[in-house]
Amino acid sequence: MSVGEGPGRDRGSATVLVIMGIGVVLLCLCGALALLSAVQASHRARAAADLAALAGARVLVGGAAGTPCETARVVAARNGGSLAECSIAGDDITVSVAVRARWPGLGPARARARAGPDPQPEPPADRAYSQIPPRLPRHQVAQSLSASVL
Repeated sequence: MSVGEGPGRDRGSATVLVIMGIGVVLLCLCGALALLSAVQASHRARAAADLAALAGARVLVGGAAGTPCETARVVAARNGGSLAECSIAGDDITVSVAVRARWPGLGPARARARAGPDPQPEPPADRAYSQIPPRLPRHQVAQSLSASVL
């Protein structure tokens, strides 16, 4: 028999396959952890932006002392973010917050939030409930169900 032929030539090939399988699993695990870190940073950025905008709006309408953008900066920092942008237009405040992801190599997650009065006027009081269909009393619902079953 020559070298490389016979039953011993595949010796050690299972070890190579197992090492490759472990490498693929570790690569997938690292990818999943990076994705989870990015999603978590995105959620934290959105929460920090929402809270910062609400705190700034409270100052803007006179409900608290200080300046709106400074208050938004403090609230964003307390929630793990940094205020990237703050603008005031009338009664509205718009903030942009950046939160650093915990996985190395990922950039910061950014979120934007606006707080202020509702831009859509409310419908008149007499028309507010006209679009909601009336509810039937329970005994009428039971009668209509029993009639449709029979």
